[in-house]
Amino acid sequence: MTYSEDLALKALSNIADPIKDGDIISSGRLASLEFVDGTLQAVLQIPPPQAENFFPIRETAQSVLEALEGVTKAQVILSAHKAGPQMASRPRPNPHQARRPEGVQGDGDVKRILAISSAKGGVGKSTMAANLAVALSRSGLKIGLLDADIHGPSLPMLFGTTGQQARTIKAGARNIIVPIEAYGIQTMSIGYLTPDDSPIVWRGPLVQGAIARMLWDVDWGELDALLIDMPPGTGDAQLGLAQDVKPNGAVIVSTPQDLALLDARKGVAMFEKVDIPVLGLIENMAVFTCSECGTSHHIFGKDGAKTEAEASNINYLGAAPLALSIRESGDAGQPVAAANTDISENFKDIATQLWQQAQTTPQRE
Repeated sequence: MTYSEDLALKALSNIADPIKDGDIISSGRLASLEFVDGTLQAVLQIPPPQAENFFPIRETAQSVLEALEGVTKAQVILSAHKAGPQMASRPRPNPHQARRPEGVQGDGDVKRILAISSAKGGVGKSTMAANLAVALSRSGLKIGLLDADIHGPSLPMLFGTTGQQARTIKAGARNIIVPIEAYGIQTMSIGYLTPDDSPIVWRGPLVQGAIARMLWDVDWGELDALLIDMPPGTGDAQLGLAQDVKPNGAVIVSTPQDLALLDARKGVAMFEKVDIPVLGLIENMAVFTCSECGTSHHIFGKDGAKTEAEASNINYLGAAPLALSIRESGDAGQPVAAANTDISENFKDIATQLWQQAQTTPQRE
């Protein structure tokens, strides 16, 4: 038999809507249904505050669609693409205003939250966050790492946990998520909550809500610090996240080149607007040393981030090189900071500087 859209709609109509009477078809959830070369893609429109109620629905819908004749792969995408509300006469600083759930708080024993930000993609922020987390953990601290990039989660690859799925446990009247431990670190990513690599097409409010809930709904346990690998950019999603989570401090990662430093300045300004102290700036990909001749090359410029830190009157926390071993270790799911090499010592030094600055901030109550 070949694929039949009528059968696909019938299969989906057997799935109950979690917040409305009836099924997901009659309640108008289905935004699109497309079949191309054996792949069936369905997009379900959902309200941002109810995102967690639809994760099981997504998995069920994907299973029933993949069971249809002619379908070799099914993708079910949760989307919140709806018209935005009318703007008020005076803009609100945070239109999202996520609300904490009642009951047990997963971050209740987290002493400090530190945001690792870049304001620009492609500068190695996630790799830096992963290796800083490992370096801090190796120093004897209890560390967690939250991957806040909903659209492009990289933590599972960096820690070799791709394919693992987080489980939940009962905590009072609530179900909370158990983080996945890797290299002595408690880790959480949207990649642990979705069954495959299907794209997640969410807009700002839903992204902000999902990240905040991964903070509140995850059983982090007792941590000296939780590092948040922030999504790149300085838009509504990042601003709202900063206000919802309210980190103790932020770190800006940049390469030495002028183009990246322009965005680094925007990142500093964003955190200043929401009264989150910038603990310092880290220069990534600072220098490349040729393995053949030993010559050092400043491919992206020399000391750009250090100069910027001095000009902006913020701390310079150190520099990491542009090294093949960093890339290879990340691709292999084995953070280079977990080894005993010159580069791991480099990350240890940066982590030491970061922790010294972090301790100048008060602990969370």
